[in-house]
Amino acid sequence: MMKHRTRAAIALALAGTVLGGGRAAGQQAVMDTAATNALGRMGQYLAQLTEMQVNATITKEDVLPDGQKVQTSGTADLVAVRPNRLRVAIDGDRQQRLLLYDGTTFTVWAPKLRYYASAPAPPSIIQLADTLEDRFNIELPLVDLFRWGTPNAPLSEIRGARDIGPSAVGGVTCEHYAFRQNGLDWEVWIQKGEHPLPRKLVLNTLNDPARPQYTATYTWNLAPSYGRDSFTFVAPPDARAIPFSQMRPAYALGQQ
Repeated sequence: MMKHRTRAAIALALAGTVLGGGRAAGQQAVMDTAATNALGRMGQYLAQLTEMQVNATITKEDVLPDGQKVQTSGTADLVAVRPNRLRVAIDGDRQQRLLLYDGTTFTVWAPKLRYYASAPAPPSIIQLADTLEDRFNIELPLVDLFRWGTPNAPLSEIRGARDIGPSAVGGVTCEHYAFRQNGLDWEVWIQKGEHPLPRKLVLNTLNDPARPQYTATYTWNLAPSYGRDSFTFVAPPDARAIPFSQMRPAYALGQQ
């Protein structure tokens, strides 16, 4: 199974600067500047968005102990207001969760099980993501959308880049790009025009013989509707509070 730290490396690699060419550990690397420049533009555009709503349709493969691959799917609907408001509704084959962050408190609500966990939170979405991973082994769904464009990204992770050509995702005209780094091949479809949004992402893990795949398709709304209470949790009368240590360590659907 692909671990969240592997996926985080991709997020960091997608920086808002133009990447240079080169050779990858003694072998010839294809480094297409059209692909790396497009990646830079996408990162810069995402980094300047102050409000967004993203609905992600996600399919991922897990590898069973005997090597057989199984597929799970679902959706993650995110509303974010930078720097410190976030709401994510996860609806997957294995779980349903609502994640709320109001700038001071982070809460995970399990509506079917009727329990929730809350904890004090740092003052930004990125700091929240780092804290959840470091302290609780919980990955914030769709966190890559906030890390793309990070200036301190390890650009050396990317060892190959190709412009595959024009394509369409959900009727939106895109350009399809493919990238390679150690242990991982991945692809991104970027919307053409003035709004270079990622519309689709595919990850293939190479250091597992089964090569499990992760796919996410994104639908965007850059003028979302929300109220003042959209990011604050109010516990229903029948809800039960539990400590974060009892939460499942990772979101099977929301990882990316």
